[in-house]
Amino acid sequence: MFKGKTLLITGGTGSFGNAVMKRFLDTDIKEIRIFSRDEKKQDDMRKLYKNDKLKFYIGNVRNLESVKNAMHGVDYIFHAAALKQVPSCEFFPLEAVKTNVLGTDNVLSGAIDMGVKKVICLSTDKAAYPINAMGISKAMMEKVFVAKAKTVDSEKTLICGTRYGNVMASRGSVIPLFIDQIKNGQPLTVTDPNMTRFLMSLEEAVELVVFAFQNAEVGDIMVQKSPASTIGDLAQAVKELFNADNEIRVIGTRHGEKLYETLLTKEEHVVARDMGGFYRVPADKRDLNYDKYFVEGNQKLSSEDEYNSHNTERLNVEQIKKKLLQLDYVIEQLEGWNR
Repeated sequence: MFKGKTLLITGGTGSFGNAVMKRFLDTDIKEIRIFSRDEKKQDDMRKLYKNDKLKFYIGNVRNLESVKNAMHGVDYIFHAAALKQVPSCEFFPLEAVKTNVLGTDNVLSGAIDMGVKKVICLSTDKAAYPINAMGISKAMMEKVFVAKAKTVDSEKTLICGTRYGNVMASRGSVIPLFIDQIKNGQPLTVTDPNMTRFLMSLEEAVELVVFAFQNAEVGDIMVQKSPASTIGDLAQAVKELFNADNEIRVIGTRHGEKLYETLLTKEEHVVARDMGGFYRVPADKRDLNYDKYFVEGNQKLSSEDEYNSHNTERLNVEQIKKKLLQLDYVIEQLEGWNR
């Protein structure tokens, strides 16, 4: 489906956007456009890849005109631009709204105006039962793209989304922090050793995007099944890989953190379609004529569980170590450590 096509990635200089770009760069795709605010990161990418398929656009999703300027002739969009750090969004919630909610609306409006065939919006586990500003803004983003998807002609522009948990070793995540602390002889700081997180590599997360491009329907939210571990076991696994004796120090839960991640709420699990390694959450097709829906309820909801990092497959320390050794970042850090 990508042969001879043009793909635009908003937030293309970030960890996830970068990984999506690399996944498609060596295919027979015609062009990949990187849209972001950071000219330094764009210049670094330009020098690193030296590939004529890559085109770079400076702009901000908060500005509709700058987004539309990058959409001429675009077939597909992967929308990854976002404010995603939980603490910073807690202190600046309106900034999260401007980028994650209004920025998404700009991307969708621009895509519809420019005749883009398919738009996939990137969401997060924190949008399910949100307790922090980042998660609330992403939950609103999901509502925006689902609502928008139902009001446009899907034959011209199909809008859908993906939702995923923390990506291992992505920028600002805990694995690089643990490795830096080991190398600096510092204690490994763990918020709560019983806290659980899904363990997904960037490559696995990108396959969710590919799956969504190929299979998602109007307003769908696509979710990938994933194993999880406790943060305590994850810290221990990193310690053992680096043969370190650093102390593991419990520092308490940070601003806006959850004990576990939820990828499907109970309400979504009831309607989700199991597609093997993935779930598809279809958009609610009801309209504003509420009265006709009050006659029957759904008894299944009371017996359904949410899908979260507490009730998914739980990896032990040895299994975590094997998964960590699949990450290029960890291998590179180990090679430098063992010299």
